Amino acid sequence: MGTDQAATADRRAATTGERELDATTVTVRCTGHVRTAVGSHELEFTFEGTRLRDFLEAFFEEYDLEDMLIAETEADATHSGWAPVPDDLPGTWRKNPEGDQTRPYARVCVNGRFNEHLGGFETELTDDDRVALIYPFMFCC
Repeated sequence: MGTDQAATADRRAATTGERELDATTVTVRCTGHVRTAVGSHELEFTFEGTRLRDFLEAFFEEYDLEDMLIAETEADATHSGWAPVPDDLPGTWRKNPEGDQTRPYARVCVNGRFNEHLGGFETELTDDDRVALIYPFMFCC
C-alpha cells in the first residue's frame, strides 16, 4: 500500500470509527480439560487485536471452549460451596465484572498472573506474551 493509500485508509478509519487491528501472536498454554479439548499443552496463536478479549474471541471461534471457561452470570462464576466474601477484605482483592468472569476452577492467566490482577479481559497483549487457559481435572474420593 502506497503512502497516499495508507493516509486515505487512516482518514477513512478515523471518520467511520473503524479500528484497524494489529495481529498479535501469543503462546497459549493449556492445562486439564482445556488441554484435552485442544489436543496440545502449548501452541502459538495469532489473532487480530491487542486485548485479551480479542484473543479469547478469536480462540473460541477456532476452539469450542467458551462454555467451559467463561461465565455469563455471577451465579455461573461462583461455586455454591464457597464461603461468602467478607465486606472488608485485606490487600487488593479484585474480581472481574459480571460477563467477564471465568467459571469456578477455570482461570485465564497472562504471563503467569491472573487476568483479574491486570486489566481483566481488557488486558493489553503483545507478541510473545503467554496466555494460560486453565481448567484442572478435579477428582474426589
